[in-house]
Amino acid sequence: MAIQEILVPDIGSFKDVEIIEVLVNVGDTINVEDSLITIESDKSSMEIPSPATGVVKEVKVKVGDRISEGSLVVMMEVAEAAAGAAVTPPSQPSPVRGEGAKMTESKPVAPVLSPSPLVGEGLGKGASSSSKLDFSKAYATPSVRKFARELGADLNKVTGSGRKGRITQEDVKAYIKDVMSMGGVPGRGAASGNTLGVAPMPDIDFSQWGEIETVALSRINKLTGEFLHRNWVHIPHVTQFDQADITDLEAFRKQLNEENAKSGMKITPLVFIMKAVVAGLKAYPRFNSSLDAKGENLIRKHYYHVGVAVDTPDGLVVPVIRDVDKKSIMQLSEELKAISGKARDKKLKPADMQGGCFSISSLGGIGGTKFTPIVNAPEVAILGVSKSDIQPIWNGKEFAPRLMLPLSLSYDHRVVDGAEGARFTTYLAKMLGDIRRLLV
Repeated sequence: MAIQEILVPDIGSFKDVEIIEVLVNVGDTINVEDSLITIESDKSSMEIPSPATGVVKEVKVKVGDRISEGSLVVMMEVAEAAAGAAVTPPSQPSPVRGEGAKMTESKPVAPVLSPSPLVGEGLGKGASSSSKLDFSKAYATPSVRKFARELGADLNKVTGSGRKGRITQEDVKAYIKDVMSMGGVPGRGAASGNTLGVAPMPDIDFSQWGEIETVALSRINKLTGEFLHRNWVHIPHVTQFDQADITDLEAFRKQLNEENAKSGMKITPLVFIMKAVVAGLKAYPRFNSSLDAKGENLIRKHYYHVGVAVDTPDGLVVPVIRDVDKKSIMQLSEELKAISGKARDKKLKPADMQGGCFSISSLGGIGGTKFTPIVNAPEVAILGVSKSDIQPIWNGKEFAPRLMLPLSLSYDHRVVDGAEGARFTTYLAKMLGDIRRLLV
């Protein structure tokens, strides 16, 4: 066995990048491409993978440290056979050096801190063409880069589905399948930057008409834009509008807040909506499902995790509240407050935003009457909630003032048909109109 120094690989022009997570500890057994640390710049974040397999003997960094290419990350014990050899493919050597190991002269190619754009240019024409592609801005491990080069795929045009947007081999395969389905012809489908064959937006110099200011999008803005664009293009959306009478619910909510005023507990309408949604998912299980990657099978879930869109200064994020069916209104209120705070303080971890069954986007605190939320794939539906207002509702004898809550349900029409969409919103309205039904 030999001790090797594991260094930060080539991360482009980025220097003094902050470490936001240390993912390994002394004694951990690490495989090739396992993540060691997570670093973040003002543009994005990424994980630094291990170029070797071995056991961590010493961690040389901590959260908050700033590193650049060549910085020492960990000391790792590896097999003698690997000590003097590059772990990654020869075209992309690993930044590893050890006792008796010779330093390689060529620099490794590693992912830089930038999210990948959506599907764009088509496949390269063989290895000679793909070898010329510049993957310096693609967020992918060396093995995935090699895989893409072998297949002639441009990683710069692949959307990553891995942790924090990392591109996986499955993403490369899906990209190639998408391009091939469009014929791989420039100017059509995936080759033109989308899958609809629409010409790209022109690059316009707006300064010719007056003074302008260019403001960089935040990392969250960029990633959210990519995911929403992908979901809008690939999912046939339908939106069903309805409204629920929450007059009695609101009276009960205010009563609970008065009773718990001393404890500081504040219950919002959203927790009741979450409970009603779970009841709807149980009554209509197709809403609690996902299509498999090939779109040939429906995966039904028997757990109830609800994502809640949170507006932060840097953009929209959707943390997930787990096992909503097993928690009380009070527990949900506490958890919702805590996770919303983490979102605004940029303390959410990837696991906090994964595994959702259904999402809720509430604009009730801002305004508006209705909107069309975009499905948060791989979920098949999302509920939009707008601001409630007093309306005259006919009760059979007279018009009476009632507090009405607008509901906007968007769903994947491949999974849910219009009739079931209408039944779902009708069911939600019934649950919210008489919250005693949530106890049945």
